[in-house]
Amino acid sequence: MSTQDDKDKATKQDRLIEHSYDGIQEYDNPMPRWWLLTFAGTIIFAVIYLFNVGPVGNGKGRIADYEDDMKAFAAAHPAPTGEVSGDKLLAMMKDEDALHEGEEAFQKFCASCHRMDGGGLIGPNLADNAWIHGGRITDIYATVVNGVLEKGMPAWGTMLKPEQVEQVVAYVASLQGSNPANPKPPQGTPVTP
Repeated sequence: MSTQDDKDKATKQDRLIEHSYDGIQEYDNPMPRWWLLTFAGTIIFAVIYLFNVGPVGNGKGRIADYEDDMKAFAAAHPAPTGEVSGDKLLAMMKDEDALHEGEEAFQKFCASCHRMDGGGLIGPNLADNAWIHGGRITDIYATVVNGVLEKGMPAWGTMLKPEQVEQVVAYVASLQGSNPANPKPPQGTPVTP
């Protein structure tokens, strides 16, 4: 019996690493083979992924997929040219469908700063006749497209489709004189419609 214990003790001694930290010695246990194979597999996968080698799985590769997605987004969201006629925007003010679409986009993107009724919150009151960056409909269009970054208004022309920008501008222009409850005081220069 003691011979078996001596063998076990000798085997344990053989596996102990020579050095010790704070009186603690560690065993020299190799990693399991399944773990080593998994680790090697991840390294091989990383090399294939890094070099974007052909169609691994579905698609043409990650870089080609990214470029295709960017082209599709650019096609779906063309940058506005900044050229729109005031007559077109004024005509949209009479189109109920365009105003409805503009109102929905306004409520989704603009109401957080200008309130649902356009009375102004963080941003200025859009229902009065005072305008900071010009009150003509083409001025409003330019402000929406280019934004006013120093005041915190993003350039919506890069985020919305051109027809959405036009609809929002037509809706904003239709808000003039709507007299919302508790509006923000007028800011900017008064403009006659």
